Amino acid sequence: MELKPGLRAELAIVVGETDTAAALGSGDVDVLGTPRLLALAEAATVKAVGPHLGEGETSVGTRVELEHRAPSPVGARVTVGAELREVDGPRLAFGFEAADERGTTVAKGRIERIVVDRERFLALAKR
Repeated sequence: MELKPGLRAELAIVVGETDTAAALGSGDVDVLGTPRLLALAEAATVKAVGPHLGEGETSVGTRVELEHRAPSPVGARVTVGAELREVDGPRLAFGFEAADERGTTVAKGRIERIVVDRERFLALAKR
């Protein structure tokens, strides 16, 4: 496993009807829902480290801090970038930021993941 701070990844979406708080049940407005934003941020962390994990390894989320700062209406393009900031054994700490096409910071936060053996992890889930 060669995980070092500085690994980065970016994902972008155009907010659709199914991405809204109203559609996700996290509110009643037609703007990017926080659960969808979190899913994008987590996907960016997975993308950043996935190619650097060892055979049979994966990472799973363990902690999230998210500040959703600005609304993004349907049709807005939102880009989420994540960067690996700390590696402490199997624990990985990322910073992330989301911005819209106008440069407005939509959200920022921190995500922690832990590197696990995929088979052992799935065996635990079957108990």
